[in-house]
Amino acid sequence: MRPLALTAALLTALTGLTAAPAHAAPRWVRTCAAPARADTASCNALRVIRPTAADDTASGYGPADLLAAYGLPADGGEGATIAVVDAYDHPRAEADLDVYRRHYGLPACTADTGCFRKTDQRGGTRLPRGNTAWAGEIALDLAVVSAIAPRARILLVEADSAAVGNLGTAVNTAVALGAQYVSISWGATESANAADYDSRYFDHPGTVIAAASGDAGYGVNFPASSPHVVAVGGTTLRPDGSPRGWAETAWATGPDEGTASGCSGQLPKPAWQTDPGCARRTVADLAAVADPATGVAVYQTYGGNGWYTYGGTSAAAPLIAAAYALAGPPPPGSRPASFPYRNPAALHDITTGATTTCTPAYLCTAGPGYDGPTGLGTPNGTAAFRGL
Repeated sequence: MRPLALTAALLTALTGLTAAPAHAAPRWVRTCAAPARADTASCNALRVIRPTAADDTASGYGPADLLAAYGLPADGGEGATIAVVDAYDHPRAEADLDVYRRHYGLPACTADTGCFRKTDQRGGTRLPRGNTAWAGEIALDLAVVSAIAPRARILLVEADSAAVGNLGTAVNTAVALGAQYVSISWGATESANAADYDSRYFDHPGTVIAAASGDAGYGVNFPASSPHVVAVGGTTLRPDGSPRGWAETAWATGPDEGTASGCSGQLPKPAWQTDPGCARRTVADLAAVADPATGVAVYQTYGGNGWYTYGGTSAAAPLIAAAYALAGPPPPGSRPASFPYRNPAALHDITTGATTTCTPAYLCTAGPGYDGPTGLGTPNGTAAFRGL
């Protein structure tokens, strides 16, 4: 896909979205603007600009690509319920998802089949107002969950707004409604309220909560900095001639765009993290494809008009949530974020790529073993996601 040679300002005027930083070629846009208030989240989705308005073909990685890249079984997820928690309403979510799944030959997942359910943050039907920016995030999350775990049931919980309190309430509702796997593709600046929010909304033993680390490079966001979630960083993923068939590096477009990582200023280190350069919680735990230049295919007609390629750690979080679902339910009372730390050899160790320079270097530079940008690595089958 050829980049469109327009200025960032013109892209913003044409799309109504927030343009990517000036250092990057204007190939994609951030779907959600930076929040204007504290304790308000922004989604981490990046949408690639089409070469022409008439270009409406599926591009980006589809299910077969993602399953092959990460050694995951096809046609999995039977019996699992995966929740996608986002802000505002995507009124065409079910219909757009149906187009995506039909295109890739996936089984139907609609309300009529009992596979798809959409609720408000209280578990009811008083849905929030529509929002075209967050609709892109929702479409991305639903597509990636479907690609990885096509037999799973999907629960879409839409918060009244992007306030962390509303989104956190939606997370509690998702768990109360039976989801054992929750995808969070949004984040907020870590504030003094982080510990309170963490205990109220994200401490759910026996539940996988996969949270995107963020797209602004070095630095941490909440709830990825929660010790109770699986913090998910991002990579650049390309096919190559290796035995695996794919090459992967830590994703970085520039110093202020790429996978987020670092050391929490507020929240404690979980017992399973032993890296020496951060006394508190270190981000991330795992990673998956996030670079929009190697992004995933998404179908969106609310705030869009068909097929797009999306990236950002918003693509990585639902992929990891769904990979856990392929491995089977976490034992009651367990801490699923700890599972990969028991079996890091069952992951692809990402050893190259950096977002910036920092001290200690592993917090922003990929290397052998654990590092901040990619954590322990990316999926290589499902063994790393099982409770032993």
